[in-house]
Order: sequence, then structure tokens, then C-alpha cells
Amino acid sequence: MYIHSVLSSCHFFAFLRLFGQQIKKQNLDNRQQKLVYIIAGEPSGDLLASRLMQALHDKDPGIRFAGMGGETMIAMGFESLFDISEISVMGIMEVVPKLRVILRRVKQVVADIREQRPDVVVTVDSWGFVHQVLARLKKEGCKIPKVHYVAPQVWAWKKGRAKTVARLVDRLMALLPYEPPYFEKYGLNCTFVGHPVIETTANLVNDPVAFKVKYGIPEQCTLMSVLPGSRHSEIKRLIPVFRQALLQLKKTFPDLYVVIPSVAAISREVEAAFADLEVPHRIIMGQYERYAAFQASMFALAASGTVSLELTAFGIPHVIAYRFGYVTNKILKHFAGTKYANLINILADKFVIPEFVLENCREPLITPKVLDLMQQSDKAKAQMDEAQQYLLKLKPGDMTPSQKAAETVWSVIGQQVPKY
Repeated sequence: MYIHSVLSSCHFFAFLRLFGQQIKKQNLDNRQQKLVYIIAGEPSGDLLASRLMQALHDKDPGIRFAGMGGETMIAMGFESLFDISEISVMGIMEVVPKLRVILRRVKQVVADIREQRPDVVVTVDSWGFVHQVLARLKKEGCKIPKVHYVAPQVWAWKKGRAKTVARLVDRLMALLPYEPPYFEKYGLNCTFVGHPVIETTANLVNDPVAFKVKYGIPEQCTLMSVLPGSRHSEIKRLIPVFRQALLQLKKTFPDLYVVIPSVAAISREVEAAFADLEVPHRIIMGQYERYAAFQASMFALAASGTVSLELTAFGIPHVIAYRFGYVTNKILKHFAGTKYANLINILADKFVIPEFVLENCREPLITPKVLDLMQQSDKAKAQMDEAQQYLLKLKPGDMTPSQKAAETVWSVIGQQVPKY
């Protein structure tokens, strides 16, 4: 069973071009319209923010946007302050080498907000970066309303962050239904807006055969999507493990063909890392092509994250894996507040999607689970049937998640407060 979205994905991607032209014109000609300053520091946040932009535009076609974002937002005409790949890192030790760059970009964003004087600042995910921005704004006495989109996972790691979030933002938008109470006890207005994966998938129309022809993929093959992450640190840690698994899988499935969706910021690194892989493969770019690849694929191996929900929505049996550097792995293992990494597993409170994280992110453990799904169609079908039932819990009533988020942001904009 596929999750039927209210908002057509075809409409969304077709909308990008026209919307981009409108944004550019409005940014030049309509200074009296509301200005929303968006800070999206990672590819997943970029997609989330782009849908919020569309939903806000539906409310007010004259609305303007500024800030920082990724390739999907830029395709809509958004002019990013800088390339967000510079700050897109995860892990304690992984942040250290980029700390100087990150702090410089924090200062740049704060200065830009001071100059732009927007009606609202919307920070999207990337709490490690945006909380530095928000802390500086608070120190300066900034009165602009601040909305954070994607509640930090305090239920899994650093529960004390809930109090910090409540101190720095005026409104919080949560993707998961059980998150608001963690923040409401500190007096923060937190709204469950639902997860955007609900509106991403089912109305997208693609022809798997045409997709294979376009990329020179054999019509008769075992096609697998492989997604090693969207950050430099992720691909560095995961690609070697994924390569090993693919070589083992090819021994059982000689017709294995791999499609690797990527993003512009890391595509060259990904291409170089897979260049000598002795498994036929193709790297593709763009959100639309990514979803076309999912529709054509039979299985997937992916980094832990939002992609697992997307694969579930498309009905693609999959296994997830993730790890940091040695020190971060040890710290997370000791302090993590949940035994699951995958959101479907968290909602189910059991392992519906096989996951191999931290010290378990190893080829000898991963390959047998992938083979299990590839060789036993009943298990693969059962995995998706069960996972999709939990996915339904991420829908916020009659609205799409983007519409609910836009409604929340719009209500904050309507509050009359000093600009700075």
C-alpha cells in the first residue's frame, strides 16, 4: 500500500521553475511584502524548507524569502547566502575541523538578519548550527519571532536541549507526534506538523523502463538504490562499508546494478569513491530523479535518516546503516536515550527496518540482512506492509505537513512585534 499524498509531487517539481521566476521578481520589486528568513543547513532541511516556501507562497503570492539553503531552494529562485555544504557535518569530532568556518558563517548569518530585518526567522533542522545563530540573536536582544522547524531529538540524545530550545525560539514545529510534551513542559509552544515524506511520493508518475533507458541501465537486472548520505563526513565513513557489501551481494546476484542518488555538494566525491567499483553503477542527480530511481529499484541500502521514510513510502525494502568516527561512536553508545536509530522502528518500538549503527555498521552484519530481503520476497513484502502502517502516524490530520507548517509560521508572522 502506498501513502497517497494530497499534494502532487509532479506539481511540486513543475512548480519550481515558475515559482523561482516569481521569487526573483518579488525580491526586487515588492519590498512591502512579508519577508521570511530561512536557515536550512542540510539537504534534508533544504527539501523541507522548499515545501514550506511553496505552502507560504500559496497563502501569499507576494511573500519574499532570504537566508541560506540548498539546491532545491535555489532551483525555486532562492539566493543562498553561501554554499551550505561548508557547514553540513554531523558528529562531535567531525565538527572540530570545520569549527572556524562554522563560526564565521554564524556571524555572517546574524549580520544578514540584522540588515534584512525580516518578519520571521525560520530555522530548519541543523540544530548544531542554528542554535549558535539563535543564541547570538538572543544576546543582541533581537525581537524578531523565531520558529524552529524539526524538533531536536531530545528523546534520543541530550534531553537538556529541550530547555535550551525553549529559551531560544518562540515556536517549535515537530515532525513526530510524541515530541511536543518534551518541550511544552518548559513553556514552549510546540506544534506537531507531520512529516514531509507524507506528501512526497505516491502521485509521482514515472516509467521505470524509461528511467533505465535514460541512464543506460539493463532492462533485466536486479536494480538497487544505494544512498550513503549527503554530508562529506557520512560518505567518508559509509561508502567503504557499502562498497564491501555490494561486492558480496554481486556474488549471489550477478545481474546486480546500482543506482546512487546524490546531491551537488558531494557528487564528485561520491563519483570518485565508487569509480573503480566492480559492480555496474550510475550516479544520478536531482530530487525528481532520486524518486524516479526509487520507483525503478527493487531494494535499497541507505544511510540512516529521512531517506528510510522515503523508501518506505515508495514501498522499497531496505536496510539502513550509520556510523561516526571512533570517539563519537563510543560517546553516543554510552549516552544515547533510545535503542533505535530508524524512525519507523522508534514508532513501532521494535526492529521493523534492519539497522546497523555505530560499531554494528560492518559489512559481515549488513550483507546477510540485505540478502535476506532480496532472496525472500515474503519477508520483503511483510517489512514494507508493516512499516507503511507506522508511516501513516506521521500525517497531521486533513492538511499536508507543509500546509500545517505554513499555517504555523503565518500565525507567528501575524503577531505584531518589533523588527529588532
